[in-house]
Amino acid sequence: MLRLLRESGHEVRVAPTEAALRFVGAPTWEALSGHPVTTSVWTDVHRVAHVELGRWADLVIVAPATADLLARAAAGLADDLLTTSLLTATCPILMSPAMHTEMWQNPATQANVGLLRSRGFHVLDPAVGRLTGADSGSGRLPDPTDIVAAGLALLAPRDFIGRHVLVSAGGTREALDPVRYLGNRSSGRQGVAIAQRAAERGARVTLVGANLDVVVPAGIEVVAVESAEQMGVAMLGLLPTADVIVMAAAVADFRPLDVSDHKIKKTSSAPTAIELRTNPDVLATLTAARTPGQIFIGFAAETIGGDELMLAGRDKLQRKGCDLLVANDVSGGQVFGQSTTAAIIMDSRGGSLAVPSTTKIDLADQLLDVVANWEPDAG
Repeated sequence: MLRLLRESGHEVRVAPTEAALRFVGAPTWEALSGHPVTTSVWTDVHRVAHVELGRWADLVIVAPATADLLARAAAGLADDLLTTSLLTATCPILMSPAMHTEMWQNPATQANVGLLRSRGFHVLDPAVGRLTGADSGSGRLPDPTDIVAAGLALLAPRDFIGRHVLVSAGGTREALDPVRYLGNRSSGRQGVAIAQRAAERGARVTLVGANLDVVVPAGIEVVAVESAEQMGVAMLGLLPTADVIVMAAAVADFRPLDVSDHKIKKTSSAPTAIELRTNPDVLATLTAARTPGQIFIGFAAETIGGDELMLAGRDKLQRKGCDLLVANDVSGGQVFGQSTTAAIIMDSRGGSLAVPSTTKIDLADQLLDVVANWEPDAG
């Protein structure tokens, strides 16, 4: 976590507990952070370190937050540098609990978490997985990248307050029979990342999800769909109240002409070809029904790069009637199902922004930055 924060340009100071130093020593924290490390308020007393830290910090992340630390913070105890700093900090405080399942579920711990949240602390739910020894369950520390993302989200601008953002995500499936379907490799990660960051920036978010492989964060309204037709109906029904429409889903262009009521058996009479029909163009349908002030963002997943990708993106941007379009090269197994991506954000006025390899959360933020500053055409 410390490395991730520093590599993203942040200055980090570490305030460990005495127990924490049993796992990682002060010299390691000092080498990684570039700052002296102590647990005591009696070090460099003239600096009044706990007050200085509280005033200096833009964000406090406590990870792992043990059951003991949660209890001490909830009681307002102040017997080391960390707990005293928690009392003086006026910035957002994020706690990421980690402990055995029984400790996490204990009524005392749950009461402490509820009390902290009521006071404005941000407390993540722990992950589910392998714990100490052979145990597994709820209580595992979330992945460091997830904790850092949650922390930095608390510093995000609240520039989407009052806006309704409608996002599609995932890949549609077109039935062949009750068992089989035609589909694509989209996991929905990018669309969910956009929905997450829009919500964190203050928007009311509705996510129309097709067969998502990722968990949607709490606070986002989800409408589950299966096929391209279902997605089109859902998106069109939600369109009138939306201010920003992000069509990030990978929507099938075609569907089988005939769908069997029963599983197609592997026999000599099984079909050797599947006749297809064209699906409705969801994005073009939406832009044709737009009202003044709405902003439309499309996506183009291509298997070409360089100038060809730019030309294909420009062509789709114009054909679909979008304001913005995100084009990326998905060849070679990149992008789909991955946590990283690279793209070009194009706009209808001839501008473009190249986004080199980065996380899908970061691309979501860069896209939303463009949207936040976009002035829709009148009429």
